[in-house]
Amino acid sequence: MVMWGVGGGELRFGDLAGPRCPVVLTHGAGMDHRMFEAQARALHEAGHRVIVWDQAGHGGSSLAPGARFTSALALDCLIALLDHLGLDRPILVGHSLGGNLSQALVRRCPSRVSGLIVVDSAWNAGPLTALDRFLLKLAGPSLALVPASWLPGVMARASAVTPEGIAESEATFARMPKRVFLDVWRATVSFVDSDPGYRTPVPLGLIRGERDRTGNIASAMPRWARAEGVAEHVIPGAGHVVTLDAAEATTAAILEIINSWP
Repeated sequence: MVMWGVGGGELRFGDLAGPRCPVVLTHGAGMDHRMFEAQARALHEAGHRVIVWDQAGHGGSSLAPGARFTSALALDCLIALLDHLGLDRPILVGHSLGGNLSQALVRRCPSRVSGLIVVDSAWNAGPLTALDRFLLKLAGPSLALVPASWLPGVMARASAVTPEGIAESEATFARMPKRVFLDVWRATVSFVDSDPGYRTPVPLGLIRGERDRTGNIASAMPRWARAEGVAEHVIPGAGHVVTLDAAEATTAAILEIINSWP
């Protein structure tokens, strides 16, 4: 892993060389690059150049002094990382917040990306019901009421379903101060910008854990798949953090999607 200064903070990233199309793996809120260890290894073994990184304020990456995590900052960091590494139209794979961020980059700069795989993430442009909007507004204040010492455990049990997945998630969530996590959550929600007529202009793959109960993902992702005319890959017995709950099945789904594209 390498540390690189950007915007007054530091980003930690890893770059595994390979002759095939670069793949950028972006983790979810409160997690870090380690959630993609199995998938990064398999993609590299399949010949891809693989980039993993920690978003600002996550894992080994820091925020600039006095800075707060925002959706704009996250997007700027991802674009800066692509520029820094000179990546030519990589495939973006994003989980949860990472999926929202990857969708936002494709929406802003479609010519910079050759494919998008969204894993257990809300559909940024999807239509929202009145209940969806209410729950989005309620989630942040509800999380703010959870004591800081309880928050990692609460989030881990909401995110993973296997003992190993819960333990790994809780240990990772515990590394982030509550105030930063609440900023990250607000940023995640802010990526949702309904535009029902929008269609993803690059090849798209969708992956969801069968037991994901986060937000409206379980209902919205099937609608998204139908709207875009793509298959939804549902991982049996996995929760929101599919890469930890069902690493092999998730890896197989990612490889299957990439290998199905021209």
